[in-house]
Amino acid sequence: MDKAMEESMMGALENVIDPELGIDIVNLGLVYGVHLDEDGNAGVEMTLTSMGCPMGPQIVSSVEEALGELPEVKDTNVQIVWSPPWDKDMMSRYAKIALGVS
Repeated sequence: MDKAMEESMMGALENVIDPELGIDIVNLGLVYGVHLDEDGNAGVEMTLTSMGCPMGPQIVSSVEEALGELPEVKDTNVQIVWSPPWDKDMMSRYAKIALGVS
């Protein structure tokens, strides 16, 4: 997968907002990686802010929907991982400012 496609996929994921925090999952640092194979199968490795996140299924569905809007993507597989565990240091400067986190 080329850099432009990775940027397109990450750009699409910036439209997926964590409903509890009101910030997109990319700036929150929840997306660990994306890939796309020759057949149009997209993969997303990501985490959630907590293991018991009640919004997990909704966020996964939103990820699938956002990537499905890219013409190159035929199918999406979201893998939720817990290692490394998410913490506030993974957030972008924008997210930290928006949430008042230092």
